Amino acid sequence: MSTIEVTESTEATHGRAYWVLADVWNIVRRGLTHYQRQPVNIAWQLGFPILSVLLYGYVFGSAMQVPGGGDYKDFLMPGMFVMTMAFGFINTATLVVYDATKGVIDRFRSMPMASSAVVAGRGVTDLLVACAELAIMMLTAIAMGWRPDGGLRFLAAFGLLLWLRFALIWIGVWLGLIVPNPEAAGGLFAVAFPLTMISSIFVAPQLMPDWLGAVASWNPISSTAAATRDLFGTPVGGGDTWVEQHALLMAYVWPVILTAIFLPLAVRRFQKLSR
Repeated sequence: MSTIEVTESTEATHGRAYWVLADVWNIVRRGLTHYQRQPVNIAWQLGFPILSVLLYGYVFGSAMQVPGGGDYKDFLMPGMFVMTMAFGFINTATLVVYDATKGVIDRFRSMPMASSAVVAGRGVTDLLVACAELAIMMLTAIAMGWRPDGGLRFLAAFGLLLWLRFALIWIGVWLGLIVPNPEAAGGLFAVAFPLTMISSIFVAPQLMPDWLGAVASWNPISSTAAATRDLFGTPVGGGDTWVEQHALLMAYVWPVILTAIFLPLAVRRFQKLSR
C-alpha cells in the first residue's frame, strides 16, 4: 500500500468517527430538547424520585428493622437510588417505541447517518437524565437526615449507580423496538415492580423465606444496592452468602453481562427495522 493510500485511509477513518460522534450528539440534543419543550414529562420523571424517597423514608422509616441494627433510612436510601435506576428502562422503552410508532426512527434510517447513532444517542441522553435524577434524590435524602461518606467512595457509588443504569438502557431500547405501542411499554411496570421488590432494596434477603432470599440475593440490583451501601458508608443489612459478600465485584459484573446480551440485541433489532 502506498503512502497516499494510507493517508487517504486514515483521513476516511477519522472522517467516519467524526460524523458518528456528530450524529450521536444530534440525537442527544434532540432528546434534551424534547424534555425542554415538554416540561410536564421531565417534572414527572424527576418528581417521582422525590416522592418515592419521602414516602418510603417516612412511612416505613420507623417500622422496619435492619439485621444487625442500624438506621433503616441508611439502609433504604441507597436502595431507592437503585430502584430509580432500575425503573429507568421503562422510560427508555416508552420513548423508543414512541419514536418507532410515529415514524421518527424510519426517518432517521432514511438519512445518511450512522445506524448506531440513534441507539447510542438514546443511551447518552438517558444517562444525563439519570444524573439529574440521582442528584435530586440525594439532595432530598440529605434533607431527610441521610449522611453518606464523601470523597472518592461517594463518587464510586454514584458511578456504580450509573453503571447499572447504562446496562438497563439497552434492555429498554430493545424492548422499545419490540413492543407495539407506548401503552404496552407502560405495562412494563408490571415486570419492573416484582424485580425491585424481590431484591435487597427495601428488605434484607435474610429476612425473607430461604428460597425467596436466595433469589433476591442473586438479583443484579441487589448487588448494586449492597455495594453502594458500603461505599456510602452505611453497610447495614449485609448477608453471609457468597454473592452478598462479593457485592462490589458483582455490581461491576452484572451490568457487563446485561450489556453484552442486550446491546447487540438492540443494535440488531434496530438494523432489521424496515425503512
